[in-house]
Amino acid sequence: MNMDTITNTISLYLATFGLKILGAIVVWVVGRWLIGVSLRLINTALTKQKTDPTLMRYIASILTVVLNIILVIVILGYFGVETTSFAALIAAMGVAIGIAWAGLLSNFAAGVFMVILRPFKVGEYVAVAGLEGSVKEIGLFSSTLIAPDNSVVYVGNNKIFSDTIRNYSANTYRRVELTAQLAHGVDAKNAISQLKTAMSAIPNLAQDQTTDIEILTFNERGTVLAVRPYTHTDHYWQVYFDANKIIAETFATYPMARTQVNVQSNA
Repeated sequence: MNMDTITNTISLYLATFGLKILGAIVVWVVGRWLIGVSLRLINTALTKQKTDPTLMRYIASILTVVLNIILVIVILGYFGVETTSFAALIAAMGVAIGIAWAGLLSNFAAGVFMVILRPFKVGEYVAVAGLEGSVKEIGLFSSTLIAPDNSVVYVGNNKIFSDTIRNYSANTYRRVELTAQLAHGVDAKNAISQLKTAMSAIPNLAQDQTTDIEILTFNERGTVLAVRPYTHTDHYWQVYFDANKIIAETFATYPMARTQVNVQSNA
């Protein structure tokens, strides 16, 4: 075999391989475009059906992973790789990865159950795994919360699902719990009457609920009042702070000099 033959053979192989590379790039670009179009169509259809945003994000995440894996297998098949063997290899790798990443898969399983059972939805304010915040996203493996200080918190789904979940947005209103300390000798009935009148001026109180102000207990300093206004979750902290101000202002001008104010909260 002379040099010209070798050169021609190499050129032929390079040309064939180059065409395959070019074809694979075209398949990848077109495939990615088709995946994007498919996801947009599915998203549009689910939006028209008024599907919950949490479920829509979850479906989109799963479909994106599955469709991209299919695209890679198609490209490998285009290069002549035996896809059945490749599928078996993926299955074996999946088992090995599953054993190594049991915790990660448990997060995935917990995410599936959260989407099905719906203990909370995107936008709701919850307390999970010892943390509080508004739900921004329920992902495949973790959920994202926006904490009250506006920081972003990522929590593993399994940690959420295996712990207590408190949903503050599930009901139409929420109770603010405060206490006010009265001094010995203060007329509790008169104090309750004045405080109820002052509390009614707080904005965003629940219209169908009256503020509860009752004697809670007694201690060495005197009577302790329970102060419990109701409001929508969106206005919780505004009502919480306004109620504290009202308690302080009401008892600051109370006619009995021995009145003491000690505001506490279990919020």
